[in-house]
Amino acid sequence: MLSDVTTPQDLDDRFRETLAALPAAQQRRDPADPVTDDAPLTGAQVLDLFDAQVTSRQLDLAGRWLRSFGEGFYTIGSAGHEGNAAVAAALRPTDPALLHYRSGAFYCQRAAQAAAEATPADQAQPPADTQRPAGTQPATGTQPATGTQPVVDPQRAVDPGPAAEPEAADQSEASEPSGTEPPTGGFAAYADAARDVLRGMVASSQEPIAGGRHKVFGRADLAIVPTTSTIASHLPRAVGMGLAVERLRRLDSAGRRTGAGVRVGSGAGAAHAPWPPDAIVVCSFGDASVNHASATAAFNTAGWYDHGKLRIPVLFVCEDNGLGISVRTPEGWVETTLRAKPGIRYFSADGADPVQTYAVAAEAAAWVRRTRRPAVLHLRTVRLMGHAGADAESAYRSPAELAEDLDRDPVAATARLLVDAGVATGEELLARYDETGWQVRRLAEEVLGEPKLASAADVVSTLAPRRPMRVARAVADAAARASGPGAGARAEAFGGKPPELSGPMTLAQSINAALADGMLDHPQMAIFGEDVAAKGGVYGVTKGLRDRFGAARVFDTLLDETSVLGLGLGAGLAGMLPVPEIQYLAYLHNAEDQLRGEAATMRFFSQGAFRNPMVVRVAGLAYQEGFGGHFHNDNSVAVLRDVPGLVVAVPARPDDAAPMLRTCLASAAVDGSVCVFLEPIALYHTRDLYADGDGEWLAGYPEPGAWVAGHVPIGRARVYRVGSADDLTIITFGNGVRMSLRAAAVLAEEGVGTRVVDLRWLAPLPVADIIRESSATGRVLVVDETRRSGGVGEGVIAALVDAGYVGAARRVAAVDSFVPLGPAARHVLVSAEAITDGARTLLAR
Repeated sequence: MLSDVTTPQDLDDRFRETLAALPAAQQRRDPADPVTDDAPLTGAQVLDLFDAQVTSRQLDLAGRWLRSFGEGFYTIGSAGHEGNAAVAAALRPTDPALLHYRSGAFYCQRAAQAAAEATPADQAQPPADTQRPAGTQPATGTQPATGTQPVVDPQRAVDPGPAAEPEAADQSEASEPSGTEPPTGGFAAYADAARDVLRGMVASSQEPIAGGRHKVFGRADLAIVPTTSTIASHLPRAVGMGLAVERLRRLDSAGRRTGAGVRVGSGAGAAHAPWPPDAIVVCSFGDASVNHASATAAFNTAGWYDHGKLRIPVLFVCEDNGLGISVRTPEGWVETTLRAKPGIRYFSADGADPVQTYAVAAEAAAWVRRTRRPAVLHLRTVRLMGHAGADAESAYRSPAELAEDLDRDPVAATARLLVDAGVATGEELLARYDETGWQVRRLAEEVLGEPKLASAADVVSTLAPRRPMRVARAVADAAARASGPGAGARAEAFGGKPPELSGPMTLAQSINAALADGMLDHPQMAIFGEDVAAKGGVYGVTKGLRDRFGAARVFDTLLDETSVLGLGLGAGLAGMLPVPEIQYLAYLHNAEDQLRGEAATMRFFSQGAFRNPMVVRVAGLAYQEGFGGHFHNDNSVAVLRDVPGLVVAVPARPDDAAPMLRTCLASAAVDGSVCVFLEPIALYHTRDLYADGDGEWLAGYPEPGAWVAGHVPIGRARVYRVGSADDLTIITFGNGVRMSLRAAAVLAEEGVGTRVVDLRWLAPLPVADIIRESSATGRVLVVDETRRSGGVGEGVIAALVDAGYVGAARRVAAVDSFVPLGPAARHVLVSAEAITDGARTLLAR
């Protein structure tokens, strides 16, 4: 029935009927010869593509089978997109890849490529567990044709080397197989890849990349970076990776010579991705994602940099099946859109034609590799079996449309090519199909019995590991270098006058000096964002850094927060220590998913095999005088505190800013942490605390010898004691610290002793310090400059309740409102007077 053509059973039946109807060629062709007279692939290589496609197809069928009895948890498959196996074949297994969720055949092909390069031909043997049980006869024709091998990179012999000219004119490159001739052993070449995917489907804790946390395509040894993205949020990261790969290719820093691998992990289980100097980044996505803001940002950023002659070697692969779940992509829209992207070379191929797909993908990859410029491959595909297991396509597609897609089945198209060329018969290919199906089903039954994640602790174990002793040691080592072998370079960088000799500093000046020290200690550190270079930042926080460290390490970006964070994500993944700046907190909300869905999930979904360390500087919070409105006085941080594993630091004073920034940089370098360093704008240039001219909000910058003693661990508060400090505890942060200290001084004149607790860290909250200091007085006033609903105060009160605190508690928080312009802001924000009144009310109970 045509209305049932999306079911697994019907897809399988139709495939069998197609192969059974294929007439045998009059003459057999040697698999070692080109599959057609002018094809760039041999018959053996196309057979290998067929095996990769069939493995992917059988995995899709197995996923539906597992789900039918409640043992499979993921049914979005790759059926109809199996042409991407030829794209994988045209790339190198060392080209980092970020794959969308219909990339089963690409994954299988990449695994076979990597295994072939790692295993000498005379040692390759199929794993014992892929053999049929004793006494079971294999189906006729299941053995590979003589000479079958994984498709190898046709460009291996074409190595432009580090001296290749990016501006070289476009010209064709040779497409030759490499000299390696490893046998595949049929399904054996894909058994590990199939097991990986099946483990993801059943949420096995033995799944090699996410460990049962999600079904993703990823493996460090395959240079496949895991992403759960379905709507292009991984594209900005791909651009960042391309930028970083090219920068690292050109730079010789920290002993990393051109040609060395890029380290992408640390500690136990760390992996090294051997990304050679001429590696390119490949990133795949669906046609519906072309319309997403993240995709637009990525294309625009790649084109913008290309226009400015800054090279980004990224190959975007748009797999166009004409649908976004049930929403149709207008005919011709994808081509029109992609062709119009400035600075991005357009290529197109039919995913149902493996030879054309391979040839065009090889041409596109060669162009990107040689010119170091971005390109997009528009791969036309179909979608078979619907979007996922629960998708009833008949509700929005006609039987005729469904039948037309079946006629363009890429696996059947590859089979047809092999039979027409005389490389194999339909019967032989069907036998290969059945053998693969049997092996996949057997593996599916095996992984069903594997353990699942057994506790919440298991689930979060890879999320954001904290190793405070190692972080403290990293700070100590930095101090030793700064005062020892690096003292000369440090003195030169600061013009002969290090910051500790410059006298009392403001918050902005302290951050500037700490950034400079960070740049000296971390050769792979880069500072970038809007206006941070020539201008030195809107508030002068990065002033002079470009002059000291050069435009390659301190540079301006285009005005797009999604791209700024994407550049940071990619740079961190490639081995750099990125410090991007978001100009205002309100602007971060435009790009929050880059932190939530991309940055914070990397360790979680790769068990630490990949990481993207990053310290995001954000100018924010309210209380600017003479300038404001809700975009420049934003007091909303709930979106940051809601991201699991994210570190959120808020320095209020100059003498906290430098050590906290050093801690964030060390944590990023040691643990791969993603930190947000939220800097209160209104305190940047504040000098006084109680009265004009008292200078009590200034502080000296510590010399390196004092860095260890002044180290501020993540999640530790600072306590100020005013008077006896026995009557009241005020818990606050940011601008609230200054206002609370002023209020405490007023209360002290009334005989009230106060301890003011500066949280300093909003995530993780310093819970132990909160409980200790609250219990000491039994009266807690939470001063929260963010909003009453969704503000930080809610977390503090919840921590007190969870700990069994039985004393009195009260909140002073901002009104649930956007911050208006001018004096009206005072009506919705917390004031020192409101704090004093709140304290008196609490003390009167």
